[in-house]
Amino acid sequence: MRRWIATALFELGLAVICLAGAVYSWSHARRVTGFVTSDEHPGFEAVRYVPPLLLLATALVIVAGVLAIDAVARVVTGSVALRSAEPMS
Repeated sequence: MRRWIATALFELGLAVICLAGAVYSWSHARRVTGFVTSDEHPGFEAVRYVPPLLLLATALVIVAGVLAIDAVARVVTGSVALRSAEPMS
């Protein structure tokens, strides 16, 4: 297998792993706290978001995007290089 193909596949795999980590981080960034009713106040739920997990999810999506763009660029330039290296008949 050519080296640029292996590198592109590795980058795509790493991008998928980053996206999976971003989904996990994003889904666990929300904390819900329930408050019971008191004398004259009704019960309610408060939602709190955890900023570090949201930041981690955002960074992982950015890294996955850069890796995917780089993998596509490697595939395109590799296929162009193969076509230009073929002898003309």
